[in-house]
Amino acid sequence: MSNIRLIYRKEMSAYFDSAVAYITFIIFLLITGWFFTSSFFLVGQSDLRILFNTVPVVFLFFIPAITMGLLARENHAGTMEFLTTLPVQEADIVLGKFFASVVLISIGLSFTLVHFITLLFVGTNPDPGALLAGYAGLVLVGAVYASIGLLGSAVSNNQITSFLISFVIIFILFLLDKILLFVPSFMAGILQFLSIEYHFSNIRRGVIDSRNLIYFFSMIFFFLTLSIRVLEIRKWR
Repeated sequence: MSNIRLIYRKEMSAYFDSAVAYITFIIFLLITGWFFTSSFFLVGQSDLRILFNTVPVVFLFFIPAITMGLLARENHAGTMEFLTTLPVQEADIVLGKFFASVVLISIGLSFTLVHFITLLFVGTNPDPGALLAGYAGLVLVGAVYASIGLLGSAVSNNQITSFLISFVIIFILFLLDKILLFVPSFMAGILQFLSIEYHFSNIRRGVIDSRNLIYFFSMIFFFLTLSIRVLEIRKWR
């Protein structure tokens, strides 16, 4: 556990010692803020549904951008070989970097709580439980995307390639429930269950079902395990 904590601290320092985290936060907040305020002031609706619909789309680009260098940077600089010679397991490296990326995503989401607070004061009988469930769902979506971003970063030394790999996988998972009309009926149920949007749509309505939680945690476990295996393979090449 101490090794995971060290990797986590190192990664958080790397994020905030450069301008990348701040620029990414600003772009993220400008986009999400624009969508919320446009519905609030132009349409006269005080509703976070537009935010919950928008953030997963923004995550398609935001999360591959903040995860593309997590392992690719180490592989390119040769510091991954140094790390693996220390008493640090590949799982420690992956988990430490994963937790750092999830915390960074959570920090970005926390800035949007100003919209939640605004809604509590001016909304018509808002349901705080449903809104908090929506935020919890966004964190889970972000965690799944971060685990995919780590896999993309593990398989390539090039950060742009890592970004594209993770973006394509995330985009496919995001798109699955939108192509159900075009697939055979016997495949529709499988594709719907694999769709991340399908499970998130249940949570953002305030319904936290164990099946949705099992899906999210299984996906995180699957992609983190793949990342660990990729690092192990690269180590013994």
